[in-house]
Amino acid sequence: MSQQRRTFLKSIGLAGLGVTLDANLGLARPKDAASTNKEVAVAALSGKVHAGGQGIAGVVVTDGVSVTVTDAKGQYTLESSGATDFVYISVPRGYEFPHEKGVARFYRKKEPVRGRFKADFELQKLSQDDTQHNFLVWADPQMISKADAAEFKATAVPDTQKLLASYGPGTLFHGIGCGDLVWDHFEIFEDYKEGVASTGIPFFQVIGNHDMDLTARTDDHSADTFKKLFGPTYYSFNRGEIHYVVLDDVFFVGAAKKYIGYLTERQLAWLEQDLAHVKPGTTVVVSLHIPPYTRQHLRNKDKEEPMGGVVANRQELYRLLKPYKAHIMSGHTHFNEVLQTADNVTEHVHGTVCGAWWTGPICTDGTPGGYGVYEVRGSELKWYYKAIGQERSHQFRIYPKGSIPERPEALAVNVWNWDSAWKVAWFEDGVRKGDMQQYTGLDPLSVRLHAGPALPAKHKWVDPTITEHLFVANVSTQAKEIRVEVTDRFGQVYTDTLSA
Repeated sequence: MSQQRRTFLKSIGLAGLGVTLDANLGLARPKDAASTNKEVAVAALSGKVHAGGQGIAGVVVTDGVSVTVTDAKGQYTLESSGATDFVYISVPRGYEFPHEKGVARFYRKKEPVRGRFKADFELQKLSQDDTQHNFLVWADPQMISKADAAEFKATAVPDTQKLLASYGPGTLFHGIGCGDLVWDHFEIFEDYKEGVASTGIPFFQVIGNHDMDLTARTDDHSADTFKKLFGPTYYSFNRGEIHYVVLDDVFFVGAAKKYIGYLTERQLAWLEQDLAHVKPGTTVVVSLHIPPYTRQHLRNKDKEEPMGGVVANRQELYRLLKPYKAHIMSGHTHFNEVLQTADNVTEHVHGTVCGAWWTGPICTDGTPGGYGVYEVRGSELKWYYKAIGQERSHQFRIYPKGSIPERPEALAVNVWNWDSAWKVAWFEDGVRKGDMQQYTGLDPLSVRLHAGPALPAKHKWVDPTITEHLFVANVSTQAKEIRVEVTDRFGQVYTDTLSA
């Protein structure tokens, strides 16, 4: 097991910016190299947001730089920079999400004629109150081949369909594809879209580092293909009492597969305007690909954070979110982690749909391949992790004594969606023995499947990653049955037993 050779994740992105750019990188010029004149061009945008012809007042409209709201008749006007691609709305609460076969379509491509462009947006009123609704987060489907796509459609998609059906007809659900929808092979986007369509719910997409145009010469054109398929890379929408925001925090630096976690000034300036229309105290759900923060560098005892593994200027994001109760959704890491990074901010770093890049049933930290499910009641969120192919109750895995070499006498448990509000206890032959001890180390199943130069056969660079959501307890030699009881932060109890 060689942690040193695990360069794929440990040095995600720039590996400390130690990269040399030279004339042999084959960087392509943007298709429109004369586009600098667009910066000064201005178009007058106008239109109406309506439902059945009736104007909707107070709807936020933007071109990604400027933000305005519709008037009492649902009409808007906006002076728009030529450097922006779309005009789009923040869908207000109480309305269906416009979509095409599940892919959210809340935008219009700007096509000004003589400096003017008219874009109307027609919405449909929901037939029910959306104060209660749900959403799910697919992080990193990350398909590189048709074989991966076939597995995605045969596992993740039907599992999601079954999960949605379990809530009964009429339940409001939407999905968020949290980046790395594909793995640099853009023809697989069609397979992703087919999967989205099969779920029967609208999906909003986040751009990941493997969804970028790697031949772009700058970050400005790295999202060209993504935009053609899915529209803007940053935007907002509303459902019930929740304000949802999607951001692009993958900053391409002009060399293939080199990027940093970074939010541009344009996005932050836009977000500041967008949030100005959101009442302080509101719950805001932000989705982006690279986690603003993880504790991975601390677990690995690295001297500094990986430039492509966290967001360098995350403090500004936290500052803008300070008036709100915020939940941040991310993926990218192929491990699961839930942490409180501020009094008002909970970050959810999701295990992935593809697990360890479609090599088997788990991620590198032992988390099953799966996705996050969130139940919204008013301004409050409850959540759980849904393992693909498992029942909802599958929230941890027990390992017998001897599974962790450093703790040979200890029973071990991996509780992948654990946070500090959870409780993990063990019972011997029906007698409660106490709380298990948190342990930082490698998941035994991940070691078995991923450790060593020949494993896994499909992608030999995959290695186990250190996690903090392991728990250990020294059990009695005479115990015949061990029961583990895990209580999540919402009081839901999960149990499993192991015969000694």
